[in-house]
Amino acid sequence: MDESKDALLTVIVADGNFPVHAIPLGYLRNAGRIICCDGSAEDLMKAGFIPGAIVGDMDSLDHSIAGRFNDRIFLDPGQETNDLTKAVNWCTERGYRDLVILGATGKREDHTIGNISLLIEYAKDANVKMVTDTGILMALTGSSSILSFAGQQVSVFSVDPETEVTSDGLKYPLDRKKMENWWVATLNESLGESFRLEFKNGRMILYLKFEE
Repeated sequence: MDESKDALLTVIVADGNFPVHAIPLGYLRNAGRIICCDGSAEDLMKAGFIPGAIVGDMDSLDHSIAGRFNDRIFLDPGQETNDLTKAVNWCTERGYRDLVILGATGKREDHTIGNISLLIEYAKDANVKMVTDTGILMALTGSSSILSFAGQQVSVFSVDPETEVTSDGLKYPLDRKKMENWWVATLNESLGESFRLEFKNGRMILYLKFEE
């Protein structure tokens, strides 16, 4: 394996829009291992990358790719979870817990919303973030300080609407704010190199926009 690559970092490629931005592509180039959902294998190879494993129910895998990579196909025919969750579970079962998910948004809005919401579940077993062509999404299960930069666009979504959230370091402060709807704490802005969110007994999804 290339010593310049981060052997600890596992990148999972889902079957949404394949990334074009330099930041998610940088994660691919520096991945210690690349795991792809079956439907993303073709786009991954077109971009010049080779999957270390292909995980899913294989309903979207091209026959020629299946033949070429027969030694690294992991079939999971279950319909109780989607292919992204199957790939995440495959990783955590093998002790790969530093995960970056790419290609999880786009194509269909229902898939996008579902994949983003699953970050809350994945965070129970892994250090995971979702990187898109515009920014980074991550789950927070307790009070956290977040590295940022002045002017960074920030949105906070609460999975539990009764949770009260207080912020420090955001342009529009949250003071024991309950977020009854998804829009309530969107389009905020970081004031400096970090900000903090304080909350108890709740779960948040945080979006951080890339610098333009």
